[in-house]
Amino acid sequence: MSEENLKAICIYARNQKGVLKDIAGTFADNNANIVMIHLETIHGRSEDVYDELYIEYEGDVHQENLVNALHELSGVRDVIEHVSFSDIYGKRVIIIGGGAQVAQVAMGAVNEADRHNIRGERISVDTIPLVGEKTLSQAIDAVIRLPRVEILVLAGSIMGGTASESVDRVKEAGIPVIALNMAGSVASHADLVVTDPIQAGVFAVMHVSGIAVFDVYRVRGKKF
Repeated sequence: MSEENLKAICIYARNQKGVLKDIAGTFADNNANIVMIHLETIHGRSEDVYDELYIEYEGDVHQENLVNALHELSGVRDVIEHVSFSDIYGKRVIIIGGGAQVAQVAMGAVNEADRHNIRGERISVDTIPLVGEKTLSQAIDAVIRLPRVEILVLAGSIMGGTASESVDRVKEAGIPVIALNMAGSVASHADLVVTDPIQAGVFAVMHVSGIAVFDVYRVRGKKF
């Protein structure tokens, strides 16, 4: 799948049995392969509730035919074409950990991303400050389920236990992990350990960039 060829569409459809099946069938009938779908219910009157379906898809699709076919479905109220999230927000850098450390990593990542985005790339930075082994483990595991994630940075003073097991699962899913040089076992499970949080953010963005020369996997297991 090439993210550059993704198309996006937003469908407003009635919240009733069979509508989603009809929509999915219409995409298939028009040679469109759905690669992402997000559904959110819009609460209106109890007898007239609609769902908002954001769908990204690929394939050799005649756009006008697909839109017309969707409009013809009895449960569909409106269809709006969009630019895909990949084209707008691009690759994602996720930063998880303590507030002060997350802020410093984000500073480095945002400043570096700005250099690349101003030249036409699309790299976005998402952060969440968290504490507690269980909370961190859940957040790290959830990274696998997020779309367009290219790298994870763990920023904190101490992380270990089940959080380290979650790091292993993220790496198995093909997402590299950078960790700050901290107490606990997480650092020994990460692909790269960086002492300076600002530099960790810079490294993360350089790794996901299509034009930078830095590659986390070429320095895997090292500390900076």
